[in-house]
Amino acid sequence: MLDFRHETFLALCRIKNYTKTAEFLHMTQPAVTQHIKFLENYYNVKLFNYERKNLSLTREGELLYDYATTMSADNKRIKDILAEKDTESISLSFGTTLTVGEYVMPGILENMLEKYPGIRITMSVNNTKVLLEKLKSGEINFVILEGSFEKTKYDSVLFSKEEFIAVCSPDSELKNKQVTLKEILEERIILRENGSGTRDIFEHILYRHNLSIESFKRKCEAGNISVIKELVKKNFGITFLYKAAVEKELAENQLGRINIAGFSEKYEFNFVFLKDSIYKKDYLVWYNLMKSFGGKN
Repeated sequence: MLDFRHETFLALCRIKNYTKTAEFLHMTQPAVTQHIKFLENYYNVKLFNYERKNLSLTREGELLYDYATTMSADNKRIKDILAEKDTESISLSFGTTLTVGEYVMPGILENMLEKYPGIRITMSVNNTKVLLEKLKSGEINFVILEGSFEKTKYDSVLFSKEEFIAVCSPDSELKNKQVTLKEILEERIILRENGSGTRDIFEHILYRHNLSIESFKRKCEAGNISVIKELVKKNFGITFLYKAAVEKELAENQLGRINIAGFSEKYEFNFVFLKDSIYKKDYLVWYNLMKSFGGKN
């Protein structure tokens, strides 16, 4: 069980202000200070630096934060298990990024619900930053992420590798045509908003080729993959997406693939959970189950 002083420490890490932390925890500021001093004396380390009114964690503080975060999430998981009224039922709470949630999980969930009719599933679909915060707070047990994250701070296993491709309208002259990356700069690029995983990946690819989004003559942004696909179908521009997101449209000739010389990109989808969790074996059971129900190699 997590000591109440560790809970104070975690709250201070999030809020980064002694007075506001005291208000949040409904205690006095001296009590917050006393809790932190106790932990510093107990571990014989300094946990925070305070410079120019800015509170930051020391290296030792960061280590304690990682361990305490996992302990807090595990503690919440234990409470949830003990609170289960129906011991025969199975509860599963996890998160995925947009592409995974919309285009990878439906088939997996269908198979899981068919095999386990009594299962209670809560799936949160959001961006990587939000999902990792939910993971650390214990709201969800694990996440399946596309794109990059700080691997040293979490336990993770490869869920699948997905191809990242360029697509166009079936009426476009670019369909199945061999072109260079620079040749498509004349096209309108239709892409996700800043901060999205697919946009970050695309910008990184362009950077490696000494290009940027601004290298395209025209661009259009949309925060929804379905909207992007509809615009591309109607030949308003081209886009770059994970193949998993457009497999159906490619098979039905609603979209066409653009063959770019020397362009071969694959990225990892990772199954991620908190480092050193006591539930690691349980999470790996879910990982293997999801893989057997439709996860790709």
